[in-house]
Amino acid sequence: EVQLVESGGGLVQAGGSLRLSCATSGFTFDDYTIGWFRQAPGKEREGVLCFSNGDGTTYYADSAAGRFTFSSDNAKNMVYLLMNNLKPEDTAVYYCAAVGDALGGYYYLKTPGAMDYWGKGTLVTVSS
Repeated sequence: EVQLVESGGGLVQAGGSLRLSCATSGFTFDDYTIGWFRQAPGKEREGVLCFSNGDGTTYYADSAAGRFTFSSDNAKNMVYLLMNNLKPEDTAVYYCAAVGDALGGYYYLKTPGAMDYWGKGTLVTVSS
């Protein structure tokens, strides 16, 4: 059974940093694309970044490029989202998600509904 559990959310001031973690189980990293998504109050869920294990490429949303970074520890089955220079508009519930396709990260970034598995999310609040 595939499981994804996010942690690390909280309250941070604008300009600050936060690292989210996602503990994964039940699948092999090499065969999957893994992404971070977010949903702000009253808005649709959107992609933040997606990592395609098939070619090692990370695809970033425009809002995340230059500020957010994906990393993983395959030995520990962990993925991370490092967020720097946070802005109030980054306030959202952040989700870790996976799909059984090692390529196509750009597509999945733009199509959250195509992801197969989701965590329950962790809330990030950025104060001004």
